[in-house]
Amino acid sequence: MSSQQQPTDEPVHHDRVYRSTMGVVSGVLLLALTAWLCGDAVLRGSGNTPWIAVAVAVCAVPLIVAFTIRPAVFADDDRMRVRNPFRIIELPWAAVDAVRSGYSAEVLAEGSKYQLWSVPVSLRERKKANRQRLRYEGLQDREQRGPGEKPRLPAEPMRASADRIVDELQRMAERGAERPGAQGSVRVHWSYEIIAPAVVGALALIVLIATR
Repeated sequence: MSSQQQPTDEPVHHDRVYRSTMGVVSGVLLLALTAWLCGDAVLRGSGNTPWIAVAVAVCAVPLIVAFTIRPAVFADDDRMRVRNPFRIIELPWAAVDAVRSGYSAEVLAEGSKYQLWSVPVSLRERKKANRQRLRYEGLQDREQRGPGEKPRLPAEPMRASADRIVDELQRMAERGAERPGAQGSVRVHWSYEIIAPAVVGALALIVLIATR
């Protein structure tokens, strides 16, 4: 049963989607490589080789999709939906305690921690951003010291992409926590459409190898 949300004067934002471009590109390349190798084995192999190739494909393709193309974070005014390799986590903003990034991006809610697979943290990018921010602060100090040649300040200090996304999600959580549509508990759904074929392919592969 769906509840009607009372109209408010707040601006309505479209869903925001966060995913790793490099992850998607890597996934497409790995799928192409798997299709080429397994397809060649099916067409040219003999004995059990074609069946082994099919089992490898059935097992590998869902796993490749799960860890590269599938991860994404969807956020709107009321909630955040985290699509990880094997689970989908729906988090109303009122249930979110914090969104943070350390060595990985994660959301804390109702005493549990959930990683954001689609927001990879790059320590190298973060160090580069920190150096740029220190330079930005130094230019600000020079500008405030008085007359003389004014340095050209960038529009804003650089932030690592993961940290910027986490800050944006944290602001959305704080802004939306009191909305009527943002109330509720965390819901976790297992993605059996990914798990089932991977398990079937793995079992088939074990049987085929054992009976060669």
